[in-house]
Amino acid sequence: MAKWTAFPYAGAYQHDAKSVADAWAVLHAGDAEPLPADPAVLQAWVLFHNGAFQEARDAGLAAGGAGATVAVKATCIYANYLEKQEKARLDLLLEAAQRAEQQAAADPRNPNAWYWQGYALGRYSQGISVAKALAQGLGGKVKQALERTIALQPRHADAHVALGAFHAEVIDKVGTLIGGMTYGVKKETGLGMFQEALKMHPTSPIAIIEYANGLVMLEGDRKHQEATRLYEKAAAMQPRDAKERLEVELARVELEV
Repeated sequence: MAKWTAFPYAGAYQHDAKSVADAWAVLHAGDAEPLPADPAVLQAWVLFHNGAFQEARDAGLAAGGAGATVAVKATCIYANYLEKQEKARLDLLLEAAQRAEQQAAADPRNPNAWYWQGYALGRYSQGISVAKALAQGLGGKVKQALERTIALQPRHADAHVALGAFHAEVIDKVGTLIGGMTYGVKKETGLGMFQEALKMHPTSPIAIIEYANGLVMLEGDRKHQEATRLYEKAAAMQPRDAKERLEVELARVELEV
């Protein structure tokens, strides 16, 4: 198996099992993942929060059970932010979606099994083009998985963000009328999802970034100034772990473009 690109800020985060457990509510305010009882799964999360994504994936798979969640999350975050080869990135996202689907089949009341399936397929869809993904029927799978996540865990802020992005992306690509009739998306629903996510997790860099993107897609250029302000807010945040560092750096790069 190919070696993954290293986290570019190696050593910036020095979490251990105690610090991750102590900060769990903050670190997992977005995904509402419960604190694992299995020390091996907790150690996989330590690797994740420190940016050792490939090691976190491997440790999660080796731990089994709840370790599947950290394995899939590590794969998704790595693929989204660090994988440089597009084919490899898409392959990793499909692998993550399939693994999450298997987890959901085995544990259908696990919100994050559904969430990571929706997230991975959503990012994959963006990679091949949203229009192409919709034509392949992936849109319904993404929407269903994210709605299932929220039904199981209403305070899953990240699922609200992803579902808001889904509504925005579909409307942006096919328009309000076709989007509503064919895919059941609405501008008001999309904006409401973003706003609800930020109520639940106001210090999430990616929620702020995605809200900014969604505003422009749903409201047009008249929201460009507000979107820029949101990007500036995300870029000024102090990341609490490796994932948030990648999100904050994304905001900073976008502002420079």
